[in-house]
Amino acid sequence: MALNLDALVETLRKPTMVGVVSDLVLFSGTLCVAVFVGLLVGWAWRPRWAAVLVGGDEEKPDGNGSRLRPSSSGASGGAGSVMGLPIFGSLKAQLPSGSTSLIPYESSENVMGGLASSSTEGGESVAVTTEDLEYLSRLVEVTDGGPAWQQMMDKSLPNMGYQAWRRDHPVGPPQYRSRTVFEDASPGTVRDFFWDDEFRMKGKWDDMLIYHRTLMECTKTGTMMVHWVRKFPFFCSNREYIIGRRIWDSGTAYYCVTKGVPCHSVPRRNKPRRVDLYYSSWCIRAVESRRGDGQLTACEVLLFHYEDMGIPWEIAKLGVRQGMWGCVKKIEPGLRAYQIARRAGDPLSRCAFMAHINTKVCVDYLRLLVNRNDSTAIEELQKGKSLGRSMPKLLIVGGAVVLACTLDRGLLTKALIFGIARRFLKPGR
Repeated sequence: MALNLDALVETLRKPTMVGVVSDLVLFSGTLCVAVFVGLLVGWAWRPRWAAVLVGGDEEKPDGNGSRLRPSSSGASGGAGSVMGLPIFGSLKAQLPSGSTSLIPYESSENVMGGLASSSTEGGESVAVTTEDLEYLSRLVEVTDGGPAWQQMMDKSLPNMGYQAWRRDHPVGPPQYRSRTVFEDASPGTVRDFFWDDEFRMKGKWDDMLIYHRTLMECTKTGTMMVHWVRKFPFFCSNREYIIGRRIWDSGTAYYCVTKGVPCHSVPRRNKPRRVDLYYSSWCIRAVESRRGDGQLTACEVLLFHYEDMGIPWEIAKLGVRQGMWGCVKKIEPGLRAYQIARRAGDPLSRCAFMAHINTKVCVDYLRLLVNRNDSTAIEELQKGKSLGRSMPKLLIVGGAVVLACTLDRGLLTKALIFGIARRFLKPGR
């Protein structure tokens, strides 16, 4: 530090302005490089005792601030595949909590209330409930009450348009929102495409997914628990995820919820590193083509994503910004290849088959979910205003009582004081 100060003082003693500026640039450049190298070394290398200090192997909070506790029994393993997600990935955010078992079949009925629960063979629980559907609906309608979204990208291809937004949560990782519109694509095909992890790896359009396995599934609701590993850059270890996922069908849109869930049957390891805080969900629906012909031949995908990858958030934001469009550009060719394979009669993979098992939910129920908490908030606000209006009245009456008791001048004085207080109270009635 002393050498740095001496160098700075010596720089300021230069007789010419050009010399001062050049030395200052050189000095600040070397300092920035040193800071950046220190950040990388501190991020890539962390001793085990440091991980213990920050609670790396303890229970992690889920998105709602509550604790994610592993289930007491193991999951049933099976061949299959794990969920695939649009890749540009990363609170206590308003992520719903709750742990229910894989739920009974309700795909032929409109769900108008809470979902019943029943245990599965392995007894493992998956927290994918109507609370998650409500949370996703609020994100779609921009009524979740979070910070404002800041646009960060607006690009397009001949048959695809893409927009992306980001917001910084005060106590969590950066959150991302994107809107992708695919021309000449149906919502059902796009739903299967993002759910089909076998094709995701086979088609090479998502080269970060290197392993996937289905841990548990419910053939009545389509709810799944999956285990997958994503490849990260060479200077950090790969990341593994335990994800619960489920799809709701409103008749006009698919609400696909995927989130990190606890799983005791898959032990933690040093490598790959487990990501506990994970949320990536989207709404898929038909929209009008940008050709302007009035036909609903395009498909809109609204994606909401955040995760705590164990990387400093500022570095993660820089990486996402630099690599986002490169990853997004691969989705459109992958979708077209998937459409060709489907038209050619290729059989559905297990993941794509599970994507066809949805829970039916009516639009009115979704509207009720979104507006329910708003009405509650309005009622609480009105109560607060009513209480605020009554407080001055209480203060006036209390002050009059104290003053009357203090000024012991007979009944006339007390009557005068109470009369003045009553006169002040009349306008507020």
